[in-house]
Amino acid sequence: MYQFESRVRYSETDIDGRLSLTGIINYLQDCSTFQSEDIGKGLEYLRRRGCAWWLASWQIVIDRFPELGEEIAIGTWPYDFKGCYGYRSFFIRDREGRYPVRASSVWFYYDLNAGRPVRVDADVIAGYGDLKPPLPMEIAPRKIPVPKEYEEGEPVTVGKHHLDTNRHVNNAQYVEIARELLPDGFRIGEIRVEYKKAAVLGDVMLPRVTRTEGDCTVCLCSPDGGIHAVIWMKDRGSGDAGTGEKRGADAPEERI
Repeated sequence: MYQFESRVRYSETDIDGRLSLTGIINYLQDCSTFQSEDIGKGLEYLRRRGCAWWLASWQIVIDRFPELGEEIAIGTWPYDFKGCYGYRSFFIRDREGRYPVRASSVWFYYDLNAGRPVRVDADVIAGYGDLKPPLPMEIAPRKIPVPKEYEEGEPVTVGKHHLDTNRHVNNAQYVEIARELLPDGFRIGEIRVEYKKAAVLGDVMLPRVTRTEGDCTVCLCSPDGGIHAVIWMKDRGSGDAGTGEKRGADAPEERI
């Protein structure tokens, strides 16, 4: 298990003075990047091999959004590798040892020269050491149903500020675009994201928004009808739902 400690900064907060959804996702993906860098399997290693780890899906359960100035620990570990896929657990933990944020994710190993997913190299797997069980949570399917009925949102043209080192729209940016389409008063308690086709500079994404009682699905589509990402968000209602106290026997016990 890999972790680092932080404190919620003002620049990471939303209008309520709590860690924003984008801030949460950035912490999680930064944590896995730090782990890969620290074991020598990071961006430069992957560049030499002509490979990359791309995110296939997120499931993030948010019991509470950490507050401005709060001390937190962010942790992650891979819990399985199958073929081209890698599976990771994540958490954000507070000083009391509770988990305001728990997450599961699916990644795939991609050969940039061949232009296709490939089996994860044995030495890459070995670099992460012994695998641990996933963080206790009810893990949802990777695939998200695409609603047939929807409303169209304003087109979004991909700009330079959306991109990361892969020259693709960053994982968190798809979510940020979808979040802007939520109705007033919607309080996110869980989010699932399925990434289908990477968007690049100059691409136009057409949001298709489906709102039902208790949730909202946003499909970010290309003009030809292809789908870049599907984002499903669940409303937890008024107030903070839960305290993140769920902890299993195999969950990490370290505190800040």
